[in-house]
Parts: sequence; C-alpha cells; structure tokens
Amino acid sequence: MKDFFLNDNTDFIPFSSQHLIVILCFGLFGILLIQFAKRQTVSRQILVGNIFAISITLSIFLGVFINIYKGNFDIQKDLPLHLCSFLGLLLPFFSFTRKYVLYEVLLFLIFAGTSQAIITPDEKNYLNYPFYRYWFMHTGLVIFMFYATLIYKMRPTFKSVFKAFVGMQIYMLLMFTLNYFLGSNYFFTNRRPEAKTVLDAFGDWPYYVLVVELMVIPYFLLIYLPFYLSNRKKK
Repeated sequence: MKDFFLNDNTDFIPFSSQHLIVILCFGLFGILLIQFAKRQTVSRQILVGNIFAISITLSIFLGVFINIYKGNFDIQKDLPLHLCSFLGLLLPFFSFTRKYVLYEVLLFLIFAGTSQAIITPDEKNYLNYPFYRYWFMHTGLVIFMFYATLIYKMRPTFKSVFKAFVGMQIYMLLMFTLNYFLGSNYFFTNRRPEAKTVLDAFGDWPYYVLVVELMVIPYFLLIYLPFYLSNRKKK
C-alpha cells in the first residue's frame, strides 16, 4: 500500500498498448456509469453526479497532500492550477448547482483541453496513485461532461462557444499573473510542456500562445458542430 501511494516510476509508455488499454477501460467505465444513471430517478442521478464530481476533486487534493507528505511539493509545479486540475476543482460547483453557464464553459474547455491530455499524456507513472489520479481526473472530466449532457439534458448553443472563449481568457490572465509572482508555468503560458504535445508544432513562446488563441474559437466551433447538427436534425 505504501508503494502504491508514495513510490514513483517511469513504466508508462505513451502511444503503446498500455495507453490504449487505459483509455478503453475508463471509456467503458463512463459508458456503464451513464447507463446506470439512466435507470435511476432524477434525485439519484443528481446524487451520482455529485459523488462522481467530488471524487474527482478529492483525487486532486490527495495528490497534493501526498507530495507534501513526501517532502517534494513544489509550489511552482504542484499546485492544482493547470487547466485540468483547475477544472476538476470547479466540477463540484457545477454538479451541485447545475448552472448552465458553468456547463457552457466547462464543456468546451474540457473537450478541447482535457482531450489533449488524454491523447498526449505527460504522466509516466504506472499502476500507482499518481497514475490513477492522472487518468481518473482527465477521463473523469470528459465522462462528467457527457454525463451532464445525457443525464442532466444540457446542450450548448452557438453563444456558448464565445462564453467559453471568454472563460478561457479569464483563466489565462489569472495564470499569467500567478506565474509572474510564483515563477511557475501553470497553463504553460511561459513555456511549452516538457512532454511531447500538439503545442510542439506551434513554435516557441510566445508564438504557440498566439497560435492557440487564434485556433480556440474554430476548435470550439468544431466541438459544437455535432450539437448543431443534432439540433438541426430534430427541427
């Protein structure tokens, strides 16, 4: 048990069978969770959603506490301020309130940002707590937005694209400010991630930031397209 929580390793290999199996397992978990929720009453659907959201947030905090306990906590790296961790902290607020504006912002930021962390992971731990925390958090965020869409019956609109863009700018400005004072690199506003990601194709700082800014709305529109086509088909 101690090894599970406290020991690190570098046994995970991205783009391998390990990577595929992890995605398939968590994907299956998401399908089973949503199918289970569909057979429940509305009050139980909300309860299941709340428990799921809280579990994701607790996994993030536990990761921080473990780093503090191990004595290797670094304020420049280990605060839960990267996009996916930050969204994970917001998730219970959305789950308990089910505010539509939170759905609009979270949907696009999670589908656009978290999906990249799943496709190009920077976590090298395998079958220990950091491994499960990473994959439970990232796949959990995506699963939860499918849950909100299919169980809470929420849908984005065309205006949601621009609300999500504004939400992203607010978060980016906050990270720029914190990074300035902490000397950190949350949201990778100061330099690209060390792991290979899609940002590698966009050049060095600040060019990749500008490219991402230009691509955000078209990318959000691409995410919105299936919802638009579905609504049009119904009409």
